[in-house]
Amino acid sequence: MTASRVRAKGLPEPSQEALTHSRSLVDFIAQRIAQAGGWISFAEYMSLALYAPGQGYYSAGARKFGPGGDFITAPELTPIFAQCIAAQAARVLAATGGGEILELGAGSGRLAVDMLLELRRLDSLPERYCILDLSPDLRQRQRALLQAEAPDLLARVEWLDTLPERFTGFIVGNEVLDAMPVHLVHWQSDAVCERGVARSSAGFEFQDRPLPAGTLLDAAHSLPITGPDYLSEINLAAPALVRSLADRLARGLILFLDYGFPQTEYYHPDRNTGTLMCHYRHHVFDEPFLLPGLTDITAHVDFTAVADAALVAGLDVLGYASQAHFLINCGVLACLERFEPGSLDYLKQTAEAQKLIQPSEMGELFKVIALGRGIDAPLMGFASGDRRHML
Repeated sequence: MTASRVRAKGLPEPSQEALTHSRSLVDFIAQRIAQAGGWISFAEYMSLALYAPGQGYYSAGARKFGPGGDFITAPELTPIFAQCIAAQAARVLAATGGGEILELGAGSGRLAVDMLLELRRLDSLPERYCILDLSPDLRQRQRALLQAEAPDLLARVEWLDTLPERFTGFIVGNEVLDAMPVHLVHWQSDAVCERGVARSSAGFEFQDRPLPAGTLLDAAHSLPITGPDYLSEINLAAPALVRSLADRLARGLILFLDYGFPQTEYYHPDRNTGTLMCHYRHHVFDEPFLLPGLTDITAHVDFTAVADAALVAGLDVLGYASQAHFLINCGVLACLERFEPGSLDYLKQTAEAQKLIQPSEMGELFKVIALGRGIDAPLMGFASGDRRHML
């Protein structure tokens, strides 16, 4: 059945080894559903599909990033992306008296390498560059890339298992919030239901249950939902992460870059089937039960919820802009001037930078939000195009 669905979607067929891995994860999730009485929330399913130890998409060893993986993130396109973030980080480090950098979910390690190289060029290296990543496989790849391209800076890098108790400096998360497990909520004319996951003869199936009183129902009632049949996501994990970071941030800046919308746009009447997406070998589809363990599952970010959580936790919301405005403000055009005009490198980097800033590519869909404490000077990344009024 899985093979036929893969072919029907026009997806590349996985190897037998990959299919065996996926089936093992299916059995593991099925056992969890059985133990829970036949139903689990979609958030739990997504957490297992992505992060189950040794089996989830981010916990296993398959290649995920770059041309040979499932998707390409901004750091893999061009070092200019990291150079622009480093320009903002350098100013934050100067304002906080040095401090450290913490990267959440460092992926391939590309952003870390290019940021450290640029900060060295700016004479603004942090005392430590910390990486918090739950995947042992990705940690190994990050270390290998640093060893290959910045061996003299490897001593500054430290991998963490948990958030530090106290932190001063610059925190960055690129495409982290979209990979956090989300609850699926179905607003009906006479009830608000949670759409969870049950077993079926074909594998897994969606099943609605009335939403009991609690945090999720309160969040559902607070949203501007209109219409008798509306399905969307609520991400409780992202605000929880913001609160955890706020508890630990003594002084500094938290920068999240991701695709998403402010709340009124996220829950627009026309977006009545949600934003859930799956990625497999550069194909995008909307079936999260297809090839679990081999497929990335994401949802767009509700940046209003992120901002609200920050304010309640005592942080300042210091900027919110499109990725295009942020990168232009941070000197993307000046970075291009480092290449000889007309050279192959210049043409290649210009083409990749265009993908980062063009509205039809990543420039408009991706947003940047800055949350901070004890940062008084305006941030260069939001000198123009700040849209905090839309949150």
